Amino acid sequence: MAVDVSLKKLLETGAHFGHQSRRWNPKMSPYLYGIQEGVHVFDLIKTKQALAQACDVLTKASKEGKTILLLGTKKQAKEKTKEVAQKAGCFYVTERWLGGTLTNIEMIKKSIKKLIEMKNKREKGEYNQYTKKERLLIEREIERLERFFSGLVGLEKIPDLIVIIDIKRESSAVNETQQKQVETIAIVDSNSDPTLVTYPIPMNDDATKAVEYVLELFGEAIQEGKNPVAKVQRRKQGNRSRTSSASKAGRIRRKNK
Repeated sequence: MAVDVSLKKLLETGAHFGHQSRRWNPKMSPYLYGIQEGVHVFDLIKTKQALAQACDVLTKASKEGKTILLLGTKKQAKEKTKEVAQKAGCFYVTERWLGGTLTNIEMIKKSIKKLIEMKNKREKGEYNQYTKKERLLIEREIERLERFFSGLVGLEKIPDLIVIIDIKRESSAVNETQQKQVETIAIVDSNSDPTLVTYPIPMNDDATKAVEYVLELFGEAIQEGKNPVAKVQRRKQGNRSRTSSASKAGRIRRKNK
């Protein structure tokens, strides 16, 4: 069952507001409805269509067991990106995108390995023999590694699909996805170039509520692909429950007659 994209919700969360018209990227023209008080307004019908397509892509990728990474480092997206990724079982980056995450993934894997090893040693008490100052430095290093790599633990290869919030802010990541030919889904505001990503979603990338709503849809889409059998079973159980309740109600009515 496809994820339901609500046009009303997009409108209520302010997804239709772009940037000032003087700051626009002409390549966004097909997705714009017009200008209101000097600000570009998105055609939300096209936004909804793009969102529905992106959700279908995510569901399919999830169903096929592909590696998905969510990238959202701006304040409007950080917490929700992490929450959705953890719930859906995806990799994520919510701090600064480190150069080489895709183009030099072996370096990234070494840092992830270092983080795991240091945490294991800490749990085993292997750092207890160190001085207080040394333990403090070790703790700071673990915190630094966790900050940048905790969302990538378990990553063994370049992701198959990356979801990006704000391609202008994440230009380094976008460049790497192009170099490595990685498919991308991205929220693209009126001042950005939609041709830089595989599946652009034309909408406001600064409205917190709009970004959070879209991330929730992405999470649903990913989980839909991972748990199709469970969803069918839940629907069947619900149907059986309703049938059973109706049957009991019928028996009660017959007894009362």
